[in-house]
Amino acid sequence: MATPPTAATFLKCLRDEGVTVIEVDGWRTRNRNHKGPWGPVHGVMIHHTVTRGTANTVKIVRDGYSSLPGPLCHGMIAKDGRVHLVGYGRANHAGLGDPDVLRAVINEKTPPTDNEVTVDGNRHFYGFECENLGDGDDPWPDAQIEAIVRVTAALCRHHGWSARSALRHLDWQPGKVDPRGPGMNWGDILNRVTKRLGGNSTPTPKPPLPAPSKPAVDLSKLVAAAKSDPAKTGTPATYSGTKTVEAALVNAGLLAKKYSDGHYGTTTVAAYARWQRSLGYTGPDADGIPGKTSLTRLGDLHGFTVVA
Repeated sequence: MATPPTAATFLKCLRDEGVTVIEVDGWRTRNRNHKGPWGPVHGVMIHHTVTRGTANTVKIVRDGYSSLPGPLCHGMIAKDGRVHLVGYGRANHAGLGDPDVLRAVINEKTPPTDNEVTVDGNRHFYGFECENLGDGDDPWPDAQIEAIVRVTAALCRHHGWSARSALRHLDWQPGKVDPRGPGMNWGDILNRVTKRLGGNSTPTPKPPLPAPSKPAVDLSKLVAAAKSDPAKTGTPATYSGTKTVEAALVNAGLLAKKYSDGHYGTTTVAAYARWQRSLGYTGPDADGIPGKTSLTRLGDLHGFTVVA
């Protein structure tokens, strides 16, 4: 199992690889560890920020948003190639993702297409956000690409990993597109990381990941949630399993991701009704209130079990 190094060792790894590091005040102890464990770590995840301007971007990834508190990564790779360290420990960068992708990273294989959101990525990955508008047109300067290569190589070197321990956010979570844009050639980045590591394409073996248990959704609690029509903001007032079902509806293309918030309100009811109609239900049988058969079908496709 790969244990994260100390913050001092992490910093040394980056500098030893030739990374130009900017230490943002308080980065060594800024984290989300009170929300869950960090580690074992299995890879390095690269993102783009959808922001403009280095100072503005550093502030955002350090502090986060009202709906997503910072830090949003461990380091922000600016356009000029400098890496601004903003946090160390658990960070809000990866979210839930695909267990098959995690197993592929652990075994240093090409990741499969991501189609599930059941595994905590914030626990298992280093996260680096890269200053880029994310519109597919904003270019990636050579200095920024080189910094991505060196950051990835530094951590792979420390843990004895190959370049296949690096992945993009788009590899991890359905619906994500980052990183993208002119100059972002992921295959070339992996090849350059491999070259920096000595050209050894044989990965260091890692212990296999146990098959993850599927989350369970209690039908009776979910039905109560669906009938409660909670407030649109604030702490979900109903049942935590709502988030699991909403993630499945997002994956099925029936619910916009911004509504996957744990509130089983009218938008989620409408999305679930669309799911019921896709199964052939009509009239009152497609009212957006889950039934055992429709919920079980949704769980079979999207990775959860149903408790009646």
